[in-house]
Amino acid sequence: MTTPLLEVTDLRTTFHTPRGDVAAVDGVSLSLAPGETLGIVGESGSGKSVLGRTLMGLITQGPTTTVTGSVKLAGQDVHAMTAKQRRTLWGPTVAMVFQDPMTSLNPVKKVGTHLTEALRLQLKLDRKAARERATELLRQVGIPEPARRLDQYPHELSGGMRQRVVIAMALACDPQLLIADEPTTALDVTVQKQILDLLAQLSQERQMAIILVSHDLGAVAGRTDRTQVMYAGRVVETSATAEVFGSPLHPYSDALLASIPQLDAAPHSRLRAIEGRPPNMASPPPGCRFAPRCARADDLCRTEMPQLRDPRPGGGAVPHTAACHLPLLDGRIPVGAPVTEEDH
Repeated sequence: MTTPLLEVTDLRTTFHTPRGDVAAVDGVSLSLAPGETLGIVGESGSGKSVLGRTLMGLITQGPTTTVTGSVKLAGQDVHAMTAKQRRTLWGPTVAMVFQDPMTSLNPVKKVGTHLTEALRLQLKLDRKAARERATELLRQVGIPEPARRLDQYPHELSGGMRQRVVIAMALACDPQLLIADEPTTALDVTVQKQILDLLAQLSQERQMAIILVSHDLGAVAGRTDRTQVMYAGRVVETSATAEVFGSPLHPYSDALLASIPQLDAAPHSRLRAIEGRPPNMASPPPGCRFAPRCARADDLCRTEMPQLRDPRPGGGAVPHTAACHLPLLDGRIPVGAPVTEEDH
């Protein structure tokens, strides 16, 4: 059995705010093998980005933050390390593609400086070798005239090109684990495919594990081995990607999939949406946090927090767990449909 590259156990990240404590990540556990790609999906505010930053060690214990649980990366406990020790991991062991390239790049530093700093610090390359490597990285992510771009500032590049620079920075030191937080947000469809193809190729060649955080369910469906669905800081469903997308067990997962526009839908058809709003995380509802928006919810759902389990009789060939008292064992239901006795 392959030793996991990443092991996360009961991770909780809580921010202390004037309105109360906010558990942005609430009891998340996962494991990831070398070369494996894990997709994490969910609405904005579900805790995906906070989870990624906590795994990196960018969010740690402090006066306004409490982090509990365990994050072991390549056998090392990330949150037991000092800040200096964690910095040695960033680049060769783990790297992150941040969601917003506008705030990920220093506006007073040239693109070449952004790329060569890590190469010289972590890989000990000299100035010439670092610049050659930086040029090749920009070429790999599809930036034209890469040598010239090294001498430009971020504001001289388009949003899509800045995003590609951020991806190149993350790949610079050949990380064992890449956390990609919406890596193709600012890119057009053609470039999106190029970038996702590149990540898949590098994952295969280098046995690089990838955590792909995305709102693009299509990208996750076609590019990941397993998928975790997050809602209000918790994992509500996890399995092989084909299982989650083909036979979702949690009503929230089903609702997300139902909200994808369909090519075969009649002209002028209404887009389907999930009714209601995500909960106030400073004062979440008791029981299942999706219950106020769920057509299947009953009194048990509103009072008792469900735990991740495989609800299928006898299980299945592939582990498939969902945190739901009333999982969709009877097939999919329309979003917002009334609950019937048969549904139970």
